[in-house]
Amino acid sequence: IMNESTELSLTIAQIVQRLKGSHLHSQIERQAKECLHQPEIKLGSLKEDVRNFLKTSGGGCWQPPCHPAAPPEHLKEPLAYMRKAQASWEKRVLKSLNSMSTELGVPLARMRPAVEQKELTNKWNEMGTDEPDLSRFRPVYAPKDFLEVTIPFLRNPNHDSSEEVNVRSHWGLIQVPLNVRDIPKLRQAFSELNLNTGQLGIEDHAHIHPDLFENEYVQIGKKVVEEQDSAAAQQYSRQGCPTGLRADLWALILNSTNQPQDVMYYEQLKAGVIHHDLLVDNLIYKDVKLTASNDDYYFVFEDYLYQVLLCFSRDTAVLEHFKYNSATPPKSYIEGKMGVEECAVVYPPNVAPLCYLYNEPSKLYSVFREMYIRYFFRLHSISSSPSGIVSLCLQFERLLQTHLPQLFYHLRQIEAQPLRIAFKWMVRAFSGYLSTDQLLLLWDRILGYDSLETVAVLAAAVFAFRAENLMEVTSLASAEAVLADLSTLKVMPLIQIFLFATAI
Repeated sequence: IMNESTELSLTIAQIVQRLKGSHLHSQIERQAKECLHQPEIKLGSLKEDVRNFLKTSGGGCWQPPCHPAAPPEHLKEPLAYMRKAQASWEKRVLKSLNSMSTELGVPLARMRPAVEQKELTNKWNEMGTDEPDLSRFRPVYAPKDFLEVTIPFLRNPNHDSSEEVNVRSHWGLIQVPLNVRDIPKLRQAFSELNLNTGQLGIEDHAHIHPDLFENEYVQIGKKVVEEQDSAAAQQYSRQGCPTGLRADLWALILNSTNQPQDVMYYEQLKAGVIHHDLLVDNLIYKDVKLTASNDDYYFVFEDYLYQVLLCFSRDTAVLEHFKYNSATPPKSYIEGKMGVEECAVVYPPNVAPLCYLYNEPSKLYSVFREMYIRYFFRLHSISSSPSGIVSLCLQFERLLQTHLPQLFYHLRQIEAQPLRIAFKWMVRAFSGYLSTDQLLLLWDRILGYDSLETVAVLAAAVFAFRAENLMEVTSLASAEAVLADLSTLKVMPLIQIFLFATAI
Protein backbone atom coordinates (compact mmCIF):
# COMPACT_ATOMS: atom_id res chain seq x y z
CA ILE A 1 0.00 0.00 0.00
CA MET A 2 2.85 2.35 0.91
CA ASN A 3 4.50 1.70 -2.46
CA GLU A 4 1.24 2.48 -4.27
CA SER A 5 0.84 5.66 -2.22
CA THR A 6 4.42 6.76 -2.94
CA GLU A 7 4.02 6.00 -6.63
CA LEU A 8 0.79 8.01 -6.76
CA SER A 9 2.46 10.96 -5.00
CA LEU A 10 5.32 10.92 -7.51
CA THR A 11 2.89 10.79 -10.42
CA ILE A 12 0.94 13.75 -9.05
CA ALA A 13 4.18 15.70 -8.51
CA GLN A 14 5.25 15.00 -12.09
CA ILE A 15 1.90 16.13 -13.48
CA VAL A 16 1.99 19.32 -11.42
CA GLN A 17 5.56 20.04 -12.57
CA ARG A 18 4.61 19.61 -16.23
CA LEU A 19 1.59 21.86 -15.79
CA LYS A 20 3.55 24.74 -14.25
CA GLY A 21 3.88 27.73 -16.52
CA SER A 22 1.36 26.35 -19.02
CA HIS A 23 -1.82 28.08 -20.11
CA LEU A 24 -3.83 25.17 -18.64
CA HIS A 25 -2.17 25.68 -15.24
CA SER A 26 -3.17 29.34 -15.37
CA GLN A 27 -6.79 28.38 -16.14
CA ILE A 28 -6.89 25.76 -13.36
CA GLU A 29 -5.51 28.16 -10.77
CA ARG A 30 -7.93 30.90 -11.81
CA GLN A 31 -10.86 28.46 -11.54
CA ALA A 32 -9.64 27.34 -8.10
CA LYS A 33 -9.46 30.95 -6.91
CA GLU A 34 -13.02 31.55 -8.10
CA CYS A 35 -14.17 28.47 -6.18
CA LEU A 36 -12.56 29.83 -3.02
CA HIS A 37 -14.79 32.92 -3.25
CA GLN A 38 -17.85 30.71 -2.70
CA PRO A 39 -19.19 31.28 0.85
CA GLU A 40 -19.55 27.54 1.54
CA ILE A 41 -15.82 27.00 0.99
CA LYS A 42 -13.79 27.59 4.17
CA LEU A 43 -9.99 27.73 3.81
CA GLY A 44 -9.43 26.61 7.40
CA SER A 45 -11.17 23.28 6.86
CA LEU A 46 -10.43 22.81 3.16
CA LYS A 47 -7.82 20.08 3.62
CA GLU A 48 -10.02 18.07 5.98
CA ASP A 49 -13.06 18.55 3.74
CA VAL A 50 -11.15 17.09 0.79
CA ARG A 51 -10.07 14.10 2.89
CA ASN A 52 -13.61 13.46 4.08
CA PHE A 53 -14.90 13.74 0.53
CA LEU A 54 -12.39 11.17 -0.70
CA LYS A 55 -13.31 8.80 2.15
CA THR A 56 -17.04 9.04 1.61
CA SER A 57 -17.04 9.21 -2.20
CA GLY A 58 -15.31 5.89 -2.71
CA GLY A 59 -13.88 7.20 -5.93
CA GLY A 60 -17.34 7.38 -7.49
CA CYS A 61 -19.15 10.31 -8.96
CA TRP A 62 -19.74 12.96 -6.30
CA GLN A 63 -23.05 14.73 -6.03
CA PRO A 64 -23.17 18.04 -4.17
CA PRO A 65 -25.33 18.09 -1.02
CA CYS A 66 -28.92 19.14 -1.58
CA HIS A 67 -29.26 22.52 0.07
CA PRO A 68 -31.70 25.23 -0.99
CA ALA A 69 -29.91 27.42 -3.51
CA ALA A 70 -29.18 30.88 -2.17
CA PRO A 71 -30.02 33.82 -4.44
CA PRO A 72 -26.99 34.83 -6.54
CA GLU A 73 -26.76 38.27 -4.89
CA HIS A 74 -26.54 36.59 -1.45
CA LEU A 75 -23.63 34.46 -2.62
CA LYS A 76 -21.81 37.56 -3.87
CA GLU A 77 -22.51 39.54 -0.69
CA PRO A 78 -24.30 37.93 2.30
CA LEU A 79 -25.01 41.18 4.22
CA ALA A 80 -28.20 42.95 3.15
CA TYR A 81 -27.10 46.43 4.23
CA MET A 82 -23.88 46.06 2.21
CA ARG A 83 -25.92 45.11 -0.86
CA LYS A 84 -28.14 48.14 -0.28
CA ALA A 85 -25.14 50.48 0.01
CA GLN A 86 -23.54 49.07 -3.16
CA ALA A 87 -26.81 49.35 -5.10
CA SER A 88 -27.18 52.98 -4.01
CA TRP A 89 -23.65 53.78 -5.10
CA GLU A 90 -24.12 52.12 -8.50
CA LYS A 91 -27.35 54.06 -8.99
CA ARG A 92 -25.54 57.33 -8.34
CA VAL A 93 -22.67 56.55 -10.72
CA LEU A 94 -24.96 55.41 -13.53
CA LYS A 95 -27.19 58.45 -13.02
CA SER A 96 -24.14 60.69 -13.36
CA LEU A 97 -23.08 58.94 -16.57
CA ASN A 98 -26.56 59.04 -18.10
CA SER A 99 -27.00 62.70 -17.16
CA MET A 100 -23.70 63.57 -18.79
CA SER A 101 -24.69 61.65 -21.91
CA THR A 102 -28.00 63.52 -22.13
CA GLU A 103 -26.62 66.97 -21.33
CA LEU A 104 -23.72 66.76 -23.78
CA GLY A 105 -25.60 64.87 -26.48
CA VAL A 106 -22.87 62.22 -26.47
CA PRO A 107 -24.09 58.59 -26.74
CA LEU A 108 -22.81 56.07 -24.19
CA ALA A 109 -21.49 54.02 -27.11
CA ARG A 110 -21.35 54.41 -30.91
CA MET A 111 -19.70 52.89 -33.95
CA ARG A 112 -16.81 55.06 -35.14
CA PRO A 113 -17.03 56.27 -38.75
CA ALA A 114 -14.39 54.76 -41.07
CA VAL A 115 -12.41 58.03 -41.17
CA GLU A 116 -12.14 58.09 -37.36
CA GLN A 117 -11.15 54.43 -37.27
CA LYS A 118 -8.28 55.06 -39.71
CA GLU A 119 -7.16 58.16 -37.80
CA LEU A 120 -7.11 56.31 -34.45
CA THR A 121 -5.24 53.37 -35.98
CA ASN A 122 -2.53 55.70 -37.29
CA LYS A 123 -2.02 57.51 -33.99
CA TRP A 124 -2.45 54.48 -31.68
CA ASN A 125 1.12 54.77 -30.38
CA GLU A 126 0.99 58.56 -30.10
CA MET A 127 -2.34 59.22 -28.41
CA GLY A 128 -0.60 61.41 -25.85
CA THR A 129 -0.10 64.06 -28.53
CA ASP A 130 -3.86 64.36 -29.00
CA GLU A 131 -5.47 67.36 -27.32
CA PRO A 132 -9.25 66.83 -27.47
CA ASP A 133 -11.55 69.42 -25.88
CA LEU A 134 -12.60 67.69 -22.67
CA SER A 135 -13.77 70.77 -20.80
CA ARG A 136 -17.41 69.66 -20.97
CA PHE A 137 -16.69 66.25 -19.42
CA ARG A 138 -16.69 66.15 -15.64
CA PRO A 139 -15.35 63.30 -13.46
CA VAL A 140 -18.07 60.80 -12.58
CA TYR A 141 -16.95 60.80 -8.96
CA ALA A 142 -14.07 61.56 -6.63
CA PRO A 143 -12.98 59.39 -3.67
CA LYS A 144 -14.63 61.76 -1.20
CA ASP A 145 -17.97 61.28 -3.03
CA PHE A 146 -17.62 57.51 -2.65
CA LEU A 147 -16.98 57.92 1.08
CA GLU A 148 -19.81 60.40 1.66
CA VAL A 149 -22.41 58.32 -0.16
CA THR A 150 -21.51 55.05 1.54
CA ILE A 151 -21.20 56.17 5.18
CA PRO A 152 -24.95 56.72 5.81
CA PHE A 153 -25.70 53.20 4.55
CA LEU A 154 -23.04 51.48 6.63
CA ARG A 155 -25.19 50.97 9.70
CA ASN A 156 -26.10 47.38 10.49
CA PRO A 157 -29.79 47.44 11.51
CA ASN A 158 -29.38 44.16 13.40
CA HIS A 159 -26.39 45.36 15.42
CA ASP A 160 -27.01 46.58 18.98
CA SER A 161 -24.48 49.33 19.58
CA SER A 162 -24.75 48.81 23.35
CA GLU A 163 -23.14 45.40 22.87
CA GLU A 164 -20.03 46.90 21.30
CA VAL A 165 -17.08 46.06 23.52
CA ASN A 166 -14.77 48.69 22.14
CA VAL A 167 -16.52 52.00 22.85
CA ARG A 168 -13.83 53.83 20.87
CA SER A 169 -15.33 52.40 17.65
CA HIS A 170 -18.04 55.10 17.88
CA TRP A 171 -15.38 57.74 17.35
CA GLY A 172 -14.97 56.60 13.75
CA LEU A 173 -17.00 56.98 10.58
CA ILE A 174 -17.41 53.24 9.92
CA GLN A 175 -20.02 51.69 12.20
CA VAL A 176 -20.31 48.07 11.09
CA PRO A 177 -19.39 44.93 13.09
CA LEU A 178 -16.92 43.36 10.66
CA ASN A 179 -14.10 41.18 11.91
CA VAL A 180 -10.84 43.01 11.25
CA ARG A 181 -7.47 41.96 12.59
CA ASP A 182 -5.83 43.83 15.45
CA ILE A 183 -2.05 44.17 15.78
CA PRO A 184 -1.44 40.80 17.56
CA LYS A 185 -3.30 38.98 14.75
CA LEU A 186 -1.62 41.10 12.09
CA ARG A 187 1.76 40.16 13.57
CA GLN A 188 0.88 36.50 13.14
CA ALA A 189 -0.47 36.96 9.62
CA PHE A 190 2.48 39.10 8.46
CA SER A 191 5.18 37.36 10.48
CA GLU A 192 7.77 37.62 7.68
CA LEU A 193 7.71 41.40 8.10
CA ASN A 194 9.16 41.22 11.62
CA LEU A 195 12.17 43.33 12.58
CA ASN A 196 14.61 40.40 12.47
CA THR A 197 13.78 39.20 8.94
CA GLY A 198 15.66 40.63 5.98
CA GLN A 199 13.53 42.88 3.77
CA LEU A 200 13.97 44.71 0.52
CA GLY A 201 13.06 48.29 1.28
CA ILE A 202 14.97 48.37 4.57
CA GLU A 203 18.37 50.04 4.38
CA ASP A 204 19.83 48.49 7.53
CA HIS A 205 19.50 44.91 8.73
CA ALA A 206 20.09 43.75 12.26
CA HIS A 207 22.10 40.63 11.44
CA ILE A 208 23.42 41.06 7.89
CA HIS A 209 24.83 43.85 5.73
CA PRO A 210 22.18 45.09 3.26
CA ASP A 211 24.40 44.52 0.19
CA LEU A 212 25.16 40.95 1.25
CA PHE A 213 21.49 40.28 2.00
CA GLU A 214 20.39 41.66 -1.38
CA ASN A 215 23.01 39.68 -3.34
CA GLU A 216 21.96 36.39 -1.75
CA TYR A 217 18.30 37.28 -2.02
CA VAL A 218 18.56 38.06 -5.75
CA GLN A 219 20.13 34.64 -6.37
CA ILE A 220 17.19 32.96 -4.65
CA GLY A 221 14.79 35.06 -6.72
CA LYS A 222 16.48 34.01 -9.97
CA LYS A 223 16.06 30.36 -8.98
CA VAL A 224 12.36 30.91 -8.25
CA VAL A 225 11.87 32.45 -11.71
CA GLU A 226 13.81 29.65 -13.41
CA GLU A 227 11.67 27.00 -11.74
CA GLN A 228 8.45 28.83 -12.69
CA ASP A 229 6.93 28.06 -9.28
CA SER A 230 3.99 30.41 -8.69
CA ALA A 231 3.59 29.51 -5.00
CA ALA A 232 7.31 30.03 -4.34
CA ALA A 233 7.17 33.40 -6.12
CA GLN A 234 4.29 34.50 -3.91
CA GLN A 235 6.13 33.46 -0.74
CA TYR A 236 9.32 35.15 -1.98
CA SER A 237 7.60 38.50 -2.65
CA ARG A 238 6.62 38.78 1.04
CA GLN A 239 10.15 40.09 1.63
CA GLY A 240 10.06 42.26 -1.49
CA CYS A 241 11.00 41.72 -5.14
CA PRO A 242 14.34 42.87 -6.60
CA THR A 243 13.85 45.50 -9.32
CA GLY A 244 15.29 43.30 -12.08
CA LEU A 245 13.10 40.31 -11.19
CA ARG A 246 9.84 41.98 -10.18
CA ALA A 247 8.21 41.85 -13.63
CA ASP A 248 8.82 38.09 -13.96
CA LEU A 249 7.86 37.34 -10.36
CA TRP A 250 4.59 39.27 -10.53
CA ALA A 251 3.67 37.66 -13.86
CA LEU A 252 4.40 34.27 -12.30
CA ILE A 253 2.27 34.97 -9.21
CA LEU A 254 -0.60 36.24 -11.37
CA ASN A 255 -0.24 33.45 -13.96
CA SER A 256 0.17 36.08 -16.65
CA THR A 257 2.04 34.10 -19.29
CA ASN A 258 1.77 36.41 -22.34
CA GLN A 259 1.29 33.44 -24.66
CA PRO A 260 0.47 34.06 -28.35
CA GLN A 261 -3.23 33.76 -27.51
CA ASP A 262 -2.84 36.55 -24.94
CA VAL A 263 -1.22 38.81 -27.53
CA MET A 264 -4.03 37.97 -29.97
CA TYR A 265 -6.65 38.76 -27.31
CA TYR A 266 -5.05 42.15 -26.68
CA GLU A 267 -5.14 42.87 -30.42
CA GLN A 268 -8.86 42.00 -30.47
CA LEU A 269 -9.47 44.49 -27.65
CA LYS A 270 -7.50 47.10 -29.57
CA ALA A 271 -9.76 46.47 -32.57
CA GLY A 272 -12.76 46.98 -30.30
CA VAL A 273 -11.41 50.41 -29.27
CA ILE A 274 -10.84 51.40 -32.90
CA HIS A 275 -14.31 50.27 -34.02
CA HIS A 276 -16.40 51.61 -31.14
CA ASP A 277 -16.35 54.89 -29.27
CA LEU A 278 -17.56 54.93 -25.64
CA LEU A 279 -18.44 57.95 -23.54
CA VAL A 280 -16.00 56.70 -20.89
CA ASP A 281 -13.16 57.08 -23.42
CA ASN A 282 -13.41 60.83 -22.83
CA LEU A 283 -13.30 60.28 -19.06
CA ILE A 284 -10.20 58.10 -19.42
CA TYR A 285 -8.50 60.77 -21.56
CA LYS A 286 -9.34 63.46 -19.04
CA ASP A 287 -8.24 61.36 -16.05
CA VAL A 288 -4.87 60.57 -17.62
CA LYS A 289 -4.37 64.21 -18.69
CA LEU A 290 -5.14 65.51 -15.18
CA THR A 291 -3.10 62.92 -13.29
CA ALA A 292 -0.38 60.88 -15.00
CA SER A 293 0.40 63.49 -17.67
CA ASN A 294 1.24 65.99 -14.94
CA ASP A 295 3.16 63.49 -12.83
CA ASP A 296 6.96 63.51 -12.96
CA TYR A 297 7.01 59.72 -12.52
CA TYR A 298 4.42 58.69 -15.11
CA PHE A 299 4.11 61.31 -17.88
CA VAL A 300 6.47 59.34 -20.15
CA PHE A 301 3.99 56.45 -20.15
CA GLU A 302 0.99 58.50 -21.30
CA ASP A 303 0.53 56.54 -24.56
CA TYR A 304 0.68 53.19 -22.73
CA LEU A 305 -1.92 54.37 -20.22
CA TYR A 306 -4.41 55.29 -22.93
CA GLN A 307 -3.90 51.98 -24.71
CA VAL A 308 -4.31 49.81 -21.63
CA LEU A 309 -7.26 51.67 -20.11
CA LEU A 310 -9.18 51.93 -23.38
CA CYS A 311 -8.72 48.20 -23.95
CA PHE A 312 -9.70 47.46 -20.36
CA SER A 313 -13.03 49.24 -20.84
CA ARG A 314 -13.88 46.78 -23.67
CA ASP A 315 -12.71 43.57 -21.98
CA THR A 316 -15.69 41.30 -21.36
CA ALA A 317 -13.40 38.82 -19.55
CA VAL A 318 -13.33 41.36 -16.72
CA LEU A 319 -17.01 40.53 -16.21
CA GLU A 320 -15.94 37.21 -14.68
CA HIS A 321 -14.99 38.91 -11.41
CA PHE A 322 -18.59 40.07 -10.96
CA LYS A 323 -19.40 36.46 -10.03
CA TYR A 324 -17.87 37.14 -6.63
CA ASN A 325 -18.03 40.95 -6.58
CA SER A 326 -20.85 42.66 -4.70
CA ALA A 327 -21.17 45.06 -7.63
CA THR A 328 -23.27 44.67 -10.78
CA PRO A 329 -21.56 45.31 -14.11
CA PRO A 330 -22.72 48.50 -15.83
CA LYS A 331 -24.14 48.06 -19.33
CA SER A 332 -24.32 50.37 -22.29
CA TYR A 333 -25.27 49.76 -25.90
CA ILE A 334 -23.82 50.76 -29.23
CA GLU A 335 -26.03 53.49 -30.64
CA GLY A 336 -28.69 51.84 -32.76
CA LYS A 337 -27.68 48.31 -31.64
CA MET A 338 -29.53 47.62 -28.41
CA GLY A 339 -28.50 44.32 -26.88
CA VAL A 340 -24.82 44.40 -27.88
CA GLU A 341 -23.34 44.59 -24.40
CA GLU A 342 -20.24 46.61 -23.56
CA CYS A 343 -18.64 46.66 -20.16
CA ALA A 344 -17.88 50.25 -19.19
CA VAL A 345 -15.64 50.38 -16.15
CA VAL A 346 -15.75 53.96 -14.98
CA TYR A 347 -12.76 54.12 -12.66
CA PRO A 348 -10.00 51.62 -13.54
CA PRO A 349 -7.07 52.87 -11.43
CA ASN A 350 -3.49 52.02 -10.62
CA VAL A 351 -2.13 50.98 -14.01
CA ALA A 352 0.58 53.66 -14.20
CA PRO A 353 3.11 52.07 -11.78
CA LEU A 354 3.07 48.85 -13.80
CA CYS A 355 4.48 50.73 -16.78
CA TYR A 356 7.84 50.63 -14.99
CA LEU A 357 7.80 46.82 -15.17
CA TYR A 358 6.48 45.91 -18.62
CA ASN A 359 7.40 47.45 -21.98
CA GLU A 360 5.12 45.23 -24.09
CA PRO A 361 1.54 46.53 -24.13
CA SER A 362 0.01 43.03 -24.17
CA LYS A 363 2.06 41.93 -21.15
CA LEU A 364 1.40 45.19 -19.32
CA TYR A 365 -2.30 44.77 -20.04
CA SER A 366 -2.42 41.15 -18.89
CA VAL A 367 -0.76 41.90 -15.54
CA PHE A 368 -2.89 45.00 -14.93
CA ARG A 369 -6.10 43.10 -15.61
CA GLU A 370 -5.11 40.33 -13.21
CA MET A 371 -4.16 42.85 -10.52
CA TYR A 372 -7.53 44.54 -10.94
CA ILE A 373 -9.76 41.46 -10.91
CA ARG A 374 -7.87 39.89 -8.00
CA TYR A 375 -7.35 42.94 -5.79
CA PHE A 376 -8.07 46.48 -6.90
CA PHE A 377 -11.77 46.01 -7.74
CA ARG A 378 -12.34 45.52 -3.99
CA LEU A 379 -11.27 49.12 -3.41
CA HIS A 380 -14.13 50.45 -5.54
CA SER A 381 -17.09 48.32 -4.46
CA ILE A 382 -18.89 48.00 -1.14
CA SER A 383 -18.70 44.55 0.44
CA SER A 384 -17.91 42.69 3.65
CA SER A 385 -14.73 41.15 2.19
CA PRO A 386 -11.68 41.36 4.53
CA SER A 387 -9.83 43.03 1.62
CA GLY A 388 -12.78 45.26 0.73
CA ILE A 389 -12.61 49.02 1.14
CA VAL A 390 -15.12 48.98 4.05
CA SER A 391 -13.04 46.47 6.05
CA LEU A 392 -9.86 48.41 5.28
CA CYS A 393 -11.46 51.65 6.50
CA LEU A 394 -12.66 49.97 9.69
CA GLN A 395 -9.27 48.35 10.25
CA PHE A 396 -7.52 51.70 9.76
CA GLU A 397 -9.82 53.41 12.27
CA ARG A 398 -9.50 50.59 14.83
CA LEU A 399 -5.70 50.60 14.60
CA LEU A 400 -5.55 54.34 15.20
CA GLN A 401 -8.19 54.29 17.96
CA THR A 402 -6.43 51.50 19.81
CA HIS A 403 -2.82 52.62 19.50
CA LEU A 404 -3.08 56.39 19.08
CA PRO A 405 -6.31 57.23 20.93
CA GLN A 406 -5.25 60.77 21.86
CA LEU A 407 -4.43 61.61 18.26
CA PHE A 408 -7.66 60.10 16.98
CA TYR A 409 -9.74 61.97 19.58
CA HIS A 410 -7.93 65.25 18.86
CA LEU A 411 -8.51 65.00 15.10
CA ARG A 412 -12.15 64.06 15.65
CA GLN A 413 -12.66 67.07 17.94
CA ILE A 414 -11.39 69.49 15.29
CA GLU A 415 -13.63 67.80 12.67
CA ALA A 416 -10.67 66.24 10.88
CA GLN A 417 -11.74 62.59 10.96
CA PRO A 418 -8.61 60.62 9.97
CA LEU A 419 -10.52 58.49 7.47
CA ARG A 420 -11.48 61.58 5.45
CA ILE A 421 -7.75 62.06 4.79
CA ALA A 422 -6.65 58.42 4.45
CA PHE A 423 -9.54 57.25 2.27
CA LYS A 424 -8.09 58.67 -0.96
CA TRP A 425 -4.81 56.83 -0.28
CA MET A 426 -6.50 53.49 0.33
CA VAL A 427 -8.99 53.66 -2.54
CA ARG A 428 -6.00 54.00 -4.91
CA ALA A 429 -3.74 51.56 -2.98
CA PHE A 430 -1.43 54.60 -2.53
CA SER A 431 -0.87 54.95 -6.29
CA GLY A 432 0.03 58.56 -7.04
CA TYR A 433 1.03 59.32 -3.44
CA LEU A 434 4.22 57.31 -2.83
CA SER A 435 7.37 57.37 -4.93
CA THR A 436 7.26 54.57 -7.50
CA ASP A 437 9.95 52.40 -5.90
CA GLN A 438 8.17 52.54 -2.54
CA LEU A 439 4.76 51.86 -4.09
CA LEU A 440 6.05 48.74 -5.83
CA LEU A 441 7.50 47.49 -2.52
CA LEU A 442 4.03 47.88 -0.99
CA TRP A 443 2.39 46.02 -3.88
CA ASP A 444 4.99 43.23 -3.52
CA ARG A 445 3.43 42.54 -0.12
CA ILE A 446 -0.14 42.73 -1.45
CA LEU A 447 0.74 39.95 -3.89
CA GLY A 448 2.87 38.05 -1.38
CA TYR A 449 0.18 37.92 1.30
CA ASP A 450 -2.75 37.86 -1.16
CA SER A 451 -4.31 40.65 0.90
CA LEU A 452 -4.87 44.40 0.80
CA GLU A 453 -4.59 44.73 4.59
CA THR A 454 -1.10 46.21 4.33
CA VAL A 455 -2.76 49.25 2.71
CA ALA A 456 -4.75 49.94 5.92
CA VAL A 457 -1.68 49.27 8.09
CA LEU A 458 0.43 51.70 6.07
CA ALA A 459 -2.27 54.38 6.28
CA ALA A 460 -2.29 54.06 10.10
CA ALA A 461 1.52 54.02 10.15
CA VAL A 462 1.64 57.31 8.23
CA PHE A 463 -0.52 58.97 10.87
CA ALA A 464 1.68 57.50 13.61
CA PHE A 465 4.79 58.83 11.87
CA ARG A 466 3.35 62.35 11.64
CA ALA A 467 1.54 62.18 15.02
CA GLU A 468 3.58 64.89 16.73
CA ASN A 469 2.77 67.45 14.04
CA LEU A 470 -0.85 66.34 13.81
CA MET A 471 -1.38 66.92 17.54
CA GLU A 472 -0.65 70.62 16.88
CA VAL A 473 -3.16 71.18 14.06
CA THR A 474 -6.49 72.92 14.63
CA SER A 475 -8.43 72.20 11.40
CA LEU A 476 -8.98 69.62 8.67
CA ALA A 477 -7.11 71.83 6.19
CA SER A 478 -4.01 72.01 8.40
CA ALA A 479 -4.14 68.24 9.04
CA GLU A 480 -4.30 67.64 5.29
CA ALA A 481 -1.34 69.99 4.83
CA VAL A 482 0.76 67.92 7.27
CA LEU A 483 -0.08 64.79 5.25
CA ALA A 484 -0.06 66.34 1.78
CA ASP A 485 3.30 64.97 0.60
CA LEU A 486 4.01 61.25 1.09
CA SER A 487 6.62 61.00 -1.68
CA THR A 488 9.59 60.92 0.72
CA LEU A 489 8.21 58.15 2.97
CA LYS A 490 9.83 54.72 3.20
CA VAL A 491 7.09 52.09 3.22
CA MET A 492 8.69 49.09 4.87
CA PRO A 493 10.24 50.81 7.94
CA LEU A 494 6.86 52.47 8.62
CA ILE A 495 4.95 49.17 8.42
CA GLN A 496 7.55 47.24 10.43
CA ILE A 497 7.76 49.81 13.23
CA PHE A 498 3.98 50.16 13.46
CA LEU A 499 3.35 46.42 13.57
CA PHE A 500 6.32 45.13 15.52
CA ALA A 501 7.52 48.06 17.65
CA THR A 502 4.07 49.16 18.89
CA ALA A 503 3.42 48.31 22.51
CA ILE A 504 0.35 46.12 23.01
